[in-house]
Amino acid sequence: MPTLKWIGKDKVINYHNEVPFRLLKENKNLSVNSNDTENLLIKGDNLEALKALLPYYYNQVKVIYIDPPYNTGNENWAFNDNVNSPEIKKWLGKVVGSEAQDLSRHDKWLCMMMPRLKLLRALLCDDGVIFVSIDDNEVHYLRMLMDEVFHGNFVGKLIWRKKEGGGQTDAYFVTEHEYVLVYAKSPSFVWRDETAEIDREQYKREDERGNFRVIKLAKWGSGARKEDRPSMHFPIKAPDGSEVLPIAPDGREGRWRVGKPRMLKLIENDLVHWGKKDNRWEAYEKVYLQEGESKTIKARSILYDLARTGDATNMLTSIFGVKDVFENAKPVELVKFMISHTCDRDDIILDSFAGSGTTAHAVLDLNNEDGGNRKFILVEMENDIAETITAERLKRVIQGYCYKKSNGEEVKVEGLGGGFKFLELGNPLFDKHKRIIGEPSYEDLAGYIHFTETRCTIDWGKANRDDWYVGESGGIHYFMIYGEKNDLDEGFLEIAKRYQGKKVVYADAVMIDDDELERFDIVFKQIPYEIRTF
Repeated sequence: MPTLKWIGKDKVINYHNEVPFRLLKENKNLSVNSNDTENLLIKGDNLEALKALLPYYYNQVKVIYIDPPYNTGNENWAFNDNVNSPEIKKWLGKVVGSEAQDLSRHDKWLCMMMPRLKLLRALLCDDGVIFVSIDDNEVHYLRMLMDEVFHGNFVGKLIWRKKEGGGQTDAYFVTEHEYVLVYAKSPSFVWRDETAEIDREQYKREDERGNFRVIKLAKWGSGARKEDRPSMHFPIKAPDGSEVLPIAPDGREGRWRVGKPRMLKLIENDLVHWGKKDNRWEAYEKVYLQEGESKTIKARSILYDLARTGDATNMLTSIFGVKDVFENAKPVELVKFMISHTCDRDDIILDSFAGSGTTAHAVLDLNNEDGGNRKFILVEMENDIAETITAERLKRVIQGYCYKKSNGEEVKVEGLGGGFKFLELGNPLFDKHKRIIGEPSYEDLAGYIHFTETRCTIDWGKANRDDWYVGESGGIHYFMIYGEKNDLDEGFLEIAKRYQGKKVVYADAVMIDDDELERFDIVFKQIPYEIRTF
């Protein structure tokens, strides 16, 4: 498979492994109904946020939708040519080295995207899927990058008609569309087609076996001539005993839609209906109505009339009561389309370029419609957006809001219910030498250790701080001695007697000899050197 090369690629290809693990801290003042929800809104650099999520949600997210910067050259994003951010220059210099000064706008964009896509893939479950909105500035580069990161599991490319009319500033012709690239984590991904009840009006004919419709047995469309499939040009007998041969739509000798063995079976089972057209016999296949039968409606690659950017703008105006609070927001209907075709009602949906919060709004809307329990995780980098737009929008759609129409009529929109935790990135747990930075709380360090050992969250209802007990997984009990006491000594043996089976104990030092550790089935792991990393 061809791969894309750019300046700096060799420096960022594994950079996701070097991103420090940061703690997540809840801001209760910006959360809504946070005690009764698993929904998350994280403020902070999305690369670091994704790394912070990894031990909690590794291989658990079903659907990812991202709307990254399109790199038009006019955007206010950190890696753009038009932004002279000292922090970004420092980052590029650190990661890419002296080559950073030679990076083009596209190089910078790819350097930004690759580590984020790698972490996103790690968060996806095996049958998960990612949707990425993009336009012509980077779609060709993004396609090759995602081929590499997602191991060629290309599902398709959707074309979304985002607007109609306007476009007077376009150089050559009006651009009405954008793209959505769709990639699966593995071939186990399944696209869920929409189904609809069969239209009973189509089954107008009736015999002793029930209602049926008919399908012409002579082939139509392309490949309908005798020379296309000579073996499917043969005579069958009409009700009056005459022989009937298939005729192509252009009047030439044609072919049947089925081969001779199946044709004989249809005739034998009285599944051929005869009619006359222009005094000539026509053969049709009978298709009977099956009660409860449904038909599959395949999704189309061109999303022509789904929703427009104007719909998203109007929705934000109604929610906030003012215009132009956020540029280029995506409409809720677009994200609902993606979610409804790809996940169950209790799956996790992630958006690491959250913007105005459309993805979360779509999840809340779907849950309200069908009683589902889908969870969302959003990440937004910009402080002024995360707090004043993303969080505020979610608060209003959860609790309900009012707006006025142009004629002055006030409209009340009922709340969708739900809630979210507003999280912020805390300090890194470790430095590059695996030394603990500062003095993290018992809960933070225990949570990280528990995740590295079990890939599960701590059930604090079962944990016991008095026993230094963190939790159990696979028959192994985990402990962490940390805080006012730091050593594994003889005093712990009384605690160990209460827990049957293997015991893994994290502590600064061990004061018990090896024989005693073996007798009590204790495995000692030293903090911080034996704490696993991701």
